[in-house]
Amino acid sequence: MSGGADPRDAALARWFNELAARSNAAFLPLYFDEHRYLVLKGGGGSGKSVFAAAKLIERCVCEPGHRFLVCRKVARTLRESCFRLIERMLSQQGRGGAVRVVRSEPGIRFQNGSELLFAGLDDPEKLKSIADLTGIWVEEASEITEDDFNQLDIRLRGETAYYKQIILSFNPVSANHWLKHRFFDEHDERARVHESTYRDNRFLDAEAVRTLEGFRDRDEYYYQVYCLGHWGVTGNTVFHAPTVQARLDAKVEPVHVGYFAYEDDGRRLLDWRWVEDPAGFVRIYAEPEPGAPYVIGADTAGEGSDYFCAQVLDNRTGHQVATLRRRTDEDLFARQLWCLGMHYNQALIGVEANFSTYPILELERLRYPKQYVRESLDDYTHKVRRSFGFRTDSRTRPVIIAGLVQAMRDDPQCVCDRDTLMEMLSFVRTENWNRPEAAPGAHDDCIMALAIAHGIRGQQRYLSAPPEPEQRVWTADMWEDYERADPEERELLRRRWNREMPL
Repeated sequence: MSGGADPRDAALARWFNELAARSNAAFLPLYFDEHRYLVLKGGGGSGKSVFAAAKLIERCVCEPGHRFLVCRKVARTLRESCFRLIERMLSQQGRGGAVRVVRSEPGIRFQNGSELLFAGLDDPEKLKSIADLTGIWVEEASEITEDDFNQLDIRLRGETAYYKQIILSFNPVSANHWLKHRFFDEHDERARVHESTYRDNRFLDAEAVRTLEGFRDRDEYYYQVYCLGHWGVTGNTVFHAPTVQARLDAKVEPVHVGYFAYEDDGRRLLDWRWVEDPAGFVRIYAEPEPGAPYVIGADTAGEGSDYFCAQVLDNRTGHQVATLRRRTDEDLFARQLWCLGMHYNQALIGVEANFSTYPILELERLRYPKQYVRESLDDYTHKVRRSFGFRTDSRTRPVIIAGLVQAMRDDPQCVCDRDTLMEMLSFVRTENWNRPEAAPGAHDDCIMALAIAHGIRGQQRYLSAPPEPEQRVWTADMWEDYERADPEERELLRRRWNREMPL
């Protein structure tokens, strides 16, 4: 096209400027987001519901033939919330004459064939009659169950010229909610998560801001959850929730994410190495320093858990420097532990021994040089018995948890990992027994691994070791020569190859 700018570009620019003028900057990019799930977590007054309504209106106006379902858990709440909000926004935008509002159903129909349907999830008969949906907005999504969501998800199918999307808007009332587990704890490439507060809403008047901020002094919990959009907690938290939340707000990112690869000849691990992978299960927050002492606590996937977890501490400071959290098999967990311990200067490793000793035995088979040793009294011989691994029981569990609570209170910066901090928010004292444990539906793998790590620090040194002579990595041939040698020859080989003990 010649003779000047394309008028379509000018029209598009005008539309975008108008959209930006009536939108909050925090939400503006989301108008163009095409993920199947758009998850809007936020506090009161953040503007998330207004944005969701505005996006549906824009798509209905610009993309003919849409059938959007707007829903809440209870049908009677829709008329005074979502329906009235959209009706008011259409009027404010001067689009009231281009739509037909049916208040009896309720519903809104656009001249181009698009329509907005409203239904509560407590009205299954009405939901059954709604078909050919192109999008869904669930307001107050924290009110619905995961089964409700799944039923909506399967209804969003069929051919359409446009992308399909479910918008979920909610206040994070509980850290044990399925929304958190599904979209925040786990990574779903089809989901985009967005978090907002009243501070992101430039249209909020001064009186409303003053009211919200007034809760900061009157009700700290309400302010954290309903104003700042932090995950709510049910029960008496063991760890000081505001302190934990402050660490979460710091958003400390790992310097490396990945896993360890290795060659396994059936007897030992050879050529172990780090593999950088953004989808990996090992997070490194601080690389090992030469000669520095490290400690690793490990919690196996036992009763009430499906994760294997390990926590690495710098024993000089007690600070968390790496984590491993993964659903896996026991032997694979043990091999990653072996590599993690070797990476951190042959760290002291203490593996929880309550439900299975297989990882402990596997570390021993792989000749890991430094496992935690516990002592117990033999009932028959009355002699002290020494065993690898850490047992959490009615005697040791309160001690290590109290130690972790103290460490977090004395130095909150000792913990930086998001998964660990999120578990701390849902680690509560039960009403009947006052026992500290994960709230129903929550996990405590990270907490127990970290508590074990703090609990075994006494078997590791607290100071950096002097520099050692450079050591050679043994080759397969060197290992073969060593294993064929007698004890005297082995000592000579160790000295020749600058290795005090073979690994």
